[in-house]
Amino acid sequence: MDLPVCHLVHWDDIDRWADALAGKISAAGRSPETIVGLTRGGWVPSRLLADRLGVKHLAALRAQHWGVTATQTGKAEITEKLTSPVDGRSVLVVDDITDTGESLRLAVEHVRATGPRQVESAAFLHITHSKYVPTYYAEEVPKERWAWFIFPWNYWEDIRTLSAKALPEGKDSAGVRQLLLEQAKIAVPEADVRQALAPPANRS
Repeated sequence: MDLPVCHLVHWDDIDRWADALAGKISAAGRSPETIVGLTRGGWVPSRLLADRLGVKHLAALRAQHWGVTATQTGKAEITEKLTSPVDGRSVLVVDDITDTGESLRLAVEHVRATGPRQVESAAFLHITHSKYVPTYYAEEVPKERWAWFIFPWNYWEDIRTLSAKALPEGKDSAGVRQLLLEQAKIAVPEADVRQALAPPANRS
């Protein structure tokens, strides 16, 4: 049993990346009329950017490539179409991270086909092995420093998945916590591991 190396992302990181990304977009002289957030991962970043850039029109689109934590589902595909028309508009398509880059690439192509005046893309984090490079990103992560980034908006989902994977070897919450520390390189409170391993009806 091997767990992926992970990195816990905190809200201070999120604010720093949102500020940096908004600054780069403004410095480029861009003022998007619509921000399209990729659900699920790009939805919070898109709202934070909309607030910083003063964009009132938000739309959603779901392009899925990753299934359960750190496991690719296969080829990226659009699973939920654009929720609002963007024809004739300047559009910024936003995701949290470009790992393979396939989801963001596919989303940009989908949006572009609907007739906007301009389409650009943005992500908080860009991993250098990604086949797609967003127009803007807050921070670049060298491929040799790849990790599974656990963002605040998918903390419990990822901890549940990782804990369940570690349970057969870890045997109990204390053992699972130790495996998360040794293999995934993350320090998770044992109370969180217990919560993650609890049956749905017993979760507080």
